[in-house]
Amino acid sequence: SLTPVHFLFLWKSDPSSSAHNFLLSLSKFAEVKKKHSDTQIIISITMISCRALKAMNVSRSVSLRTVPRLAKSFSTSSSSAASSDPSKTVVIVDGVRLPFAMTTTIYADELAVDLQRLAFNGLLTKTALDKNEIDYVIAGTVIQEVRTSNIAREASINAGIPNSVGSHTVSMACISSNAAICSAAEKIATGKASVVIAGGTETFSDVPIRLSRAVRQKLITLPKAMKKGGPLGGMKHIFGGLKMKDVSLETPAIANYTTGEVMGVSSDRLAAKFGVTREEQDEFAVRSHVLAQKAHDDGFYKGEVVPYKGSTVENGIKGDSSIESVSKLKPAFVKPQGTHTAANSSYLTDGASASLIMSEQKALELGFKPLAYLRDWSFKACDPFEELLLGPTYCSQEVLSRNNMNMSDVGVYEIHEAFAGQILSNLTAMNSQEFADAKFRGKKVGEVDMDKLNTKGGSLALGHPFGATGSRLVTTASRRLQKEEERFALIAACADGGTGHACILERYDN
Repeated sequence: SLTPVHFLFLWKSDPSSSAHNFLLSLSKFAEVKKKHSDTQIIISITMISCRALKAMNVSRSVSLRTVPRLAKSFSTSSSSAASSDPSKTVVIVDGVRLPFAMTTTIYADELAVDLQRLAFNGLLTKTALDKNEIDYVIAGTVIQEVRTSNIAREASINAGIPNSVGSHTVSMACISSNAAICSAAEKIATGKASVVIAGGTETFSDVPIRLSRAVRQKLITLPKAMKKGGPLGGMKHIFGGLKMKDVSLETPAIANYTTGEVMGVSSDRLAAKFGVTREEQDEFAVRSHVLAQKAHDDGFYKGEVVPYKGSTVENGIKGDSSIESVSKLKPAFVKPQGTHTAANSSYLTDGASASLIMSEQKALELGFKPLAYLRDWSFKACDPFEELLLGPTYCSQEVLSRNNMNMSDVGVYEIHEAFAGQILSNLTAMNSQEFADAKFRGKKVGEVDMDKLNTKGGSLALGHPFGATGSRLVTTASRRLQKEEERFALIAACADGGTGHACILERYDN
């Protein structure tokens, strides 16, 4: 018998007789109705109708944007998150973050686990969620404290979440909390959970600073030396063979392990490759600060940023930034001819975030009004030597293509701003036919509408706590979809190692 999949095959195999096949397909509707869900049939007929109209030279187009209730199931065949079963349909219910702050300022006395605990508490307070409803907790972090290696577990317990609730920590550089959210979605989509808290945390105010490797090795083997030679033998063991260069400290480096290159240097080279000028980068940086300040002034972040000691001020935002002031700064990475400066690069930031992810069915049962569906996502990697921070382009291409979407379908963009040069290079690559011919078989990602991109400021202004930024992007994008009444949002972010992430959100119609 003819199935929805067979319908589509007919159109692809014999488009010349589209109208004829369309009528034949409809004649089989009663038979198909007995074997397939309404959702499957609606999707198939919608796609068939589009092909028939095109074949009959009808100029009118049918898109998911014009049929929002159909769009609810648009990626059923391609995404584990999209399901006709509401108990496995993933929704973003809410999200919060602590005020992001420049390192060694307001969070100087806090550990990363403390920040995550506070973010969890802020989310639970805002949503009034019964802690006994939580099935699982996931958190992302990058610079780990040995005492809290599973920081999700420690923060969960200290936030008062029941001890019986499982938790784990993920680390994927700047997309760690994106990975946490998508891991939560996978649990829900496979029926392993209904309510998951996912977030991330980072502090640069208390990073692990180690003794040199030579000294560490001496100290690790010291007990054995003292057992044989006593205190004197221990002293000889410690100082024997050490050189002056060994008496030093090791601090975390913002450099890739494999390439040995600092991310700022890699981004500077990427900008040069794609022809992004210093002036364009400075203009973008100023734009980010001005928009972030305006968003705070307009009250957009009220409720999204939860107070720390009574304040929601994010102290890295410089709303009075100007092209004249930032253009005076000297290159920070590639000297003296580089284009990346302290002003057009994201700064070291402390902060934490948390997102409440549920199945649609559970959210409605508990009386919540979700913000968005999490429809599909992509995690990919590219050449860390030449394209370290170009992941957003590759991931956006994959997730949009998989769902038969174009940039024209996207109404909200939230793309991570590690460096102005990095994000502008990605925007250039996305809209480059030459790049598409080389990488994507000629189909370019498309042009990003700047009027829809990071309109509430981005990482350059708000800051970038490595483990927390992804959750911020998801929360802001979800809230923008509701406030701006757009249908789809595209979130994208780069990360160390040449990795990247992109995901599609769809506004939930409350």
